[in-house]
Amino acid sequence: QVLPELPPEILVTRDLRPERGPLEGLAAGLQAVPEEVDALYVTSCDVPLLVPAFARLLFARLGRFEIVVPRDDERCHPLAAVYRRSVLGAVRELLAADQLRLRGLFDRVPTLAVPVDELRRVDPQLATLRNLNTPADYEAALRSAGLQA
Repeated sequence: QVLPELPPEILVTRDLRPERGPLEGLAAGLQAVPEEVDALYVTSCDVPLLVPAFARLLFARLGRFEIVVPRDDERCHPLAAVYRRSVLGAVRELLAADQLRLRGLFDRVPTLAVPVDELRRVDPQLATLRNLNTPADYEAALRSAGLQA
């Protein structure tokens, strides 16, 4: 994908092996961040309504855990989670075994699942979990953000 010109402080990484999903992207991102970075918030590229307080709340819950991930009744949201850089070894192990699901990582390292109801305190509509995958999704998001009638 061709990216627009970005400020020099923006770090762009590429998957070592493309077309292997978000776990491959997580590996590239974790590898690219400086060693002094302990943990980072991971999101997908199609979440334009991200609420910064959502990520801050997850960081605040990190404590002794390696991962803090939102969970609703149905599933975890691994692309709206905080990961310690130290999970890189486990990520590489999963990739080497062709186990490409991010959720497999939760069984390998100490993970805290935070109920989305707790996150509603800072993001009442859970906009941070809202992916925009179609033009209709985009139009609806513009309306909900008050940017279009």
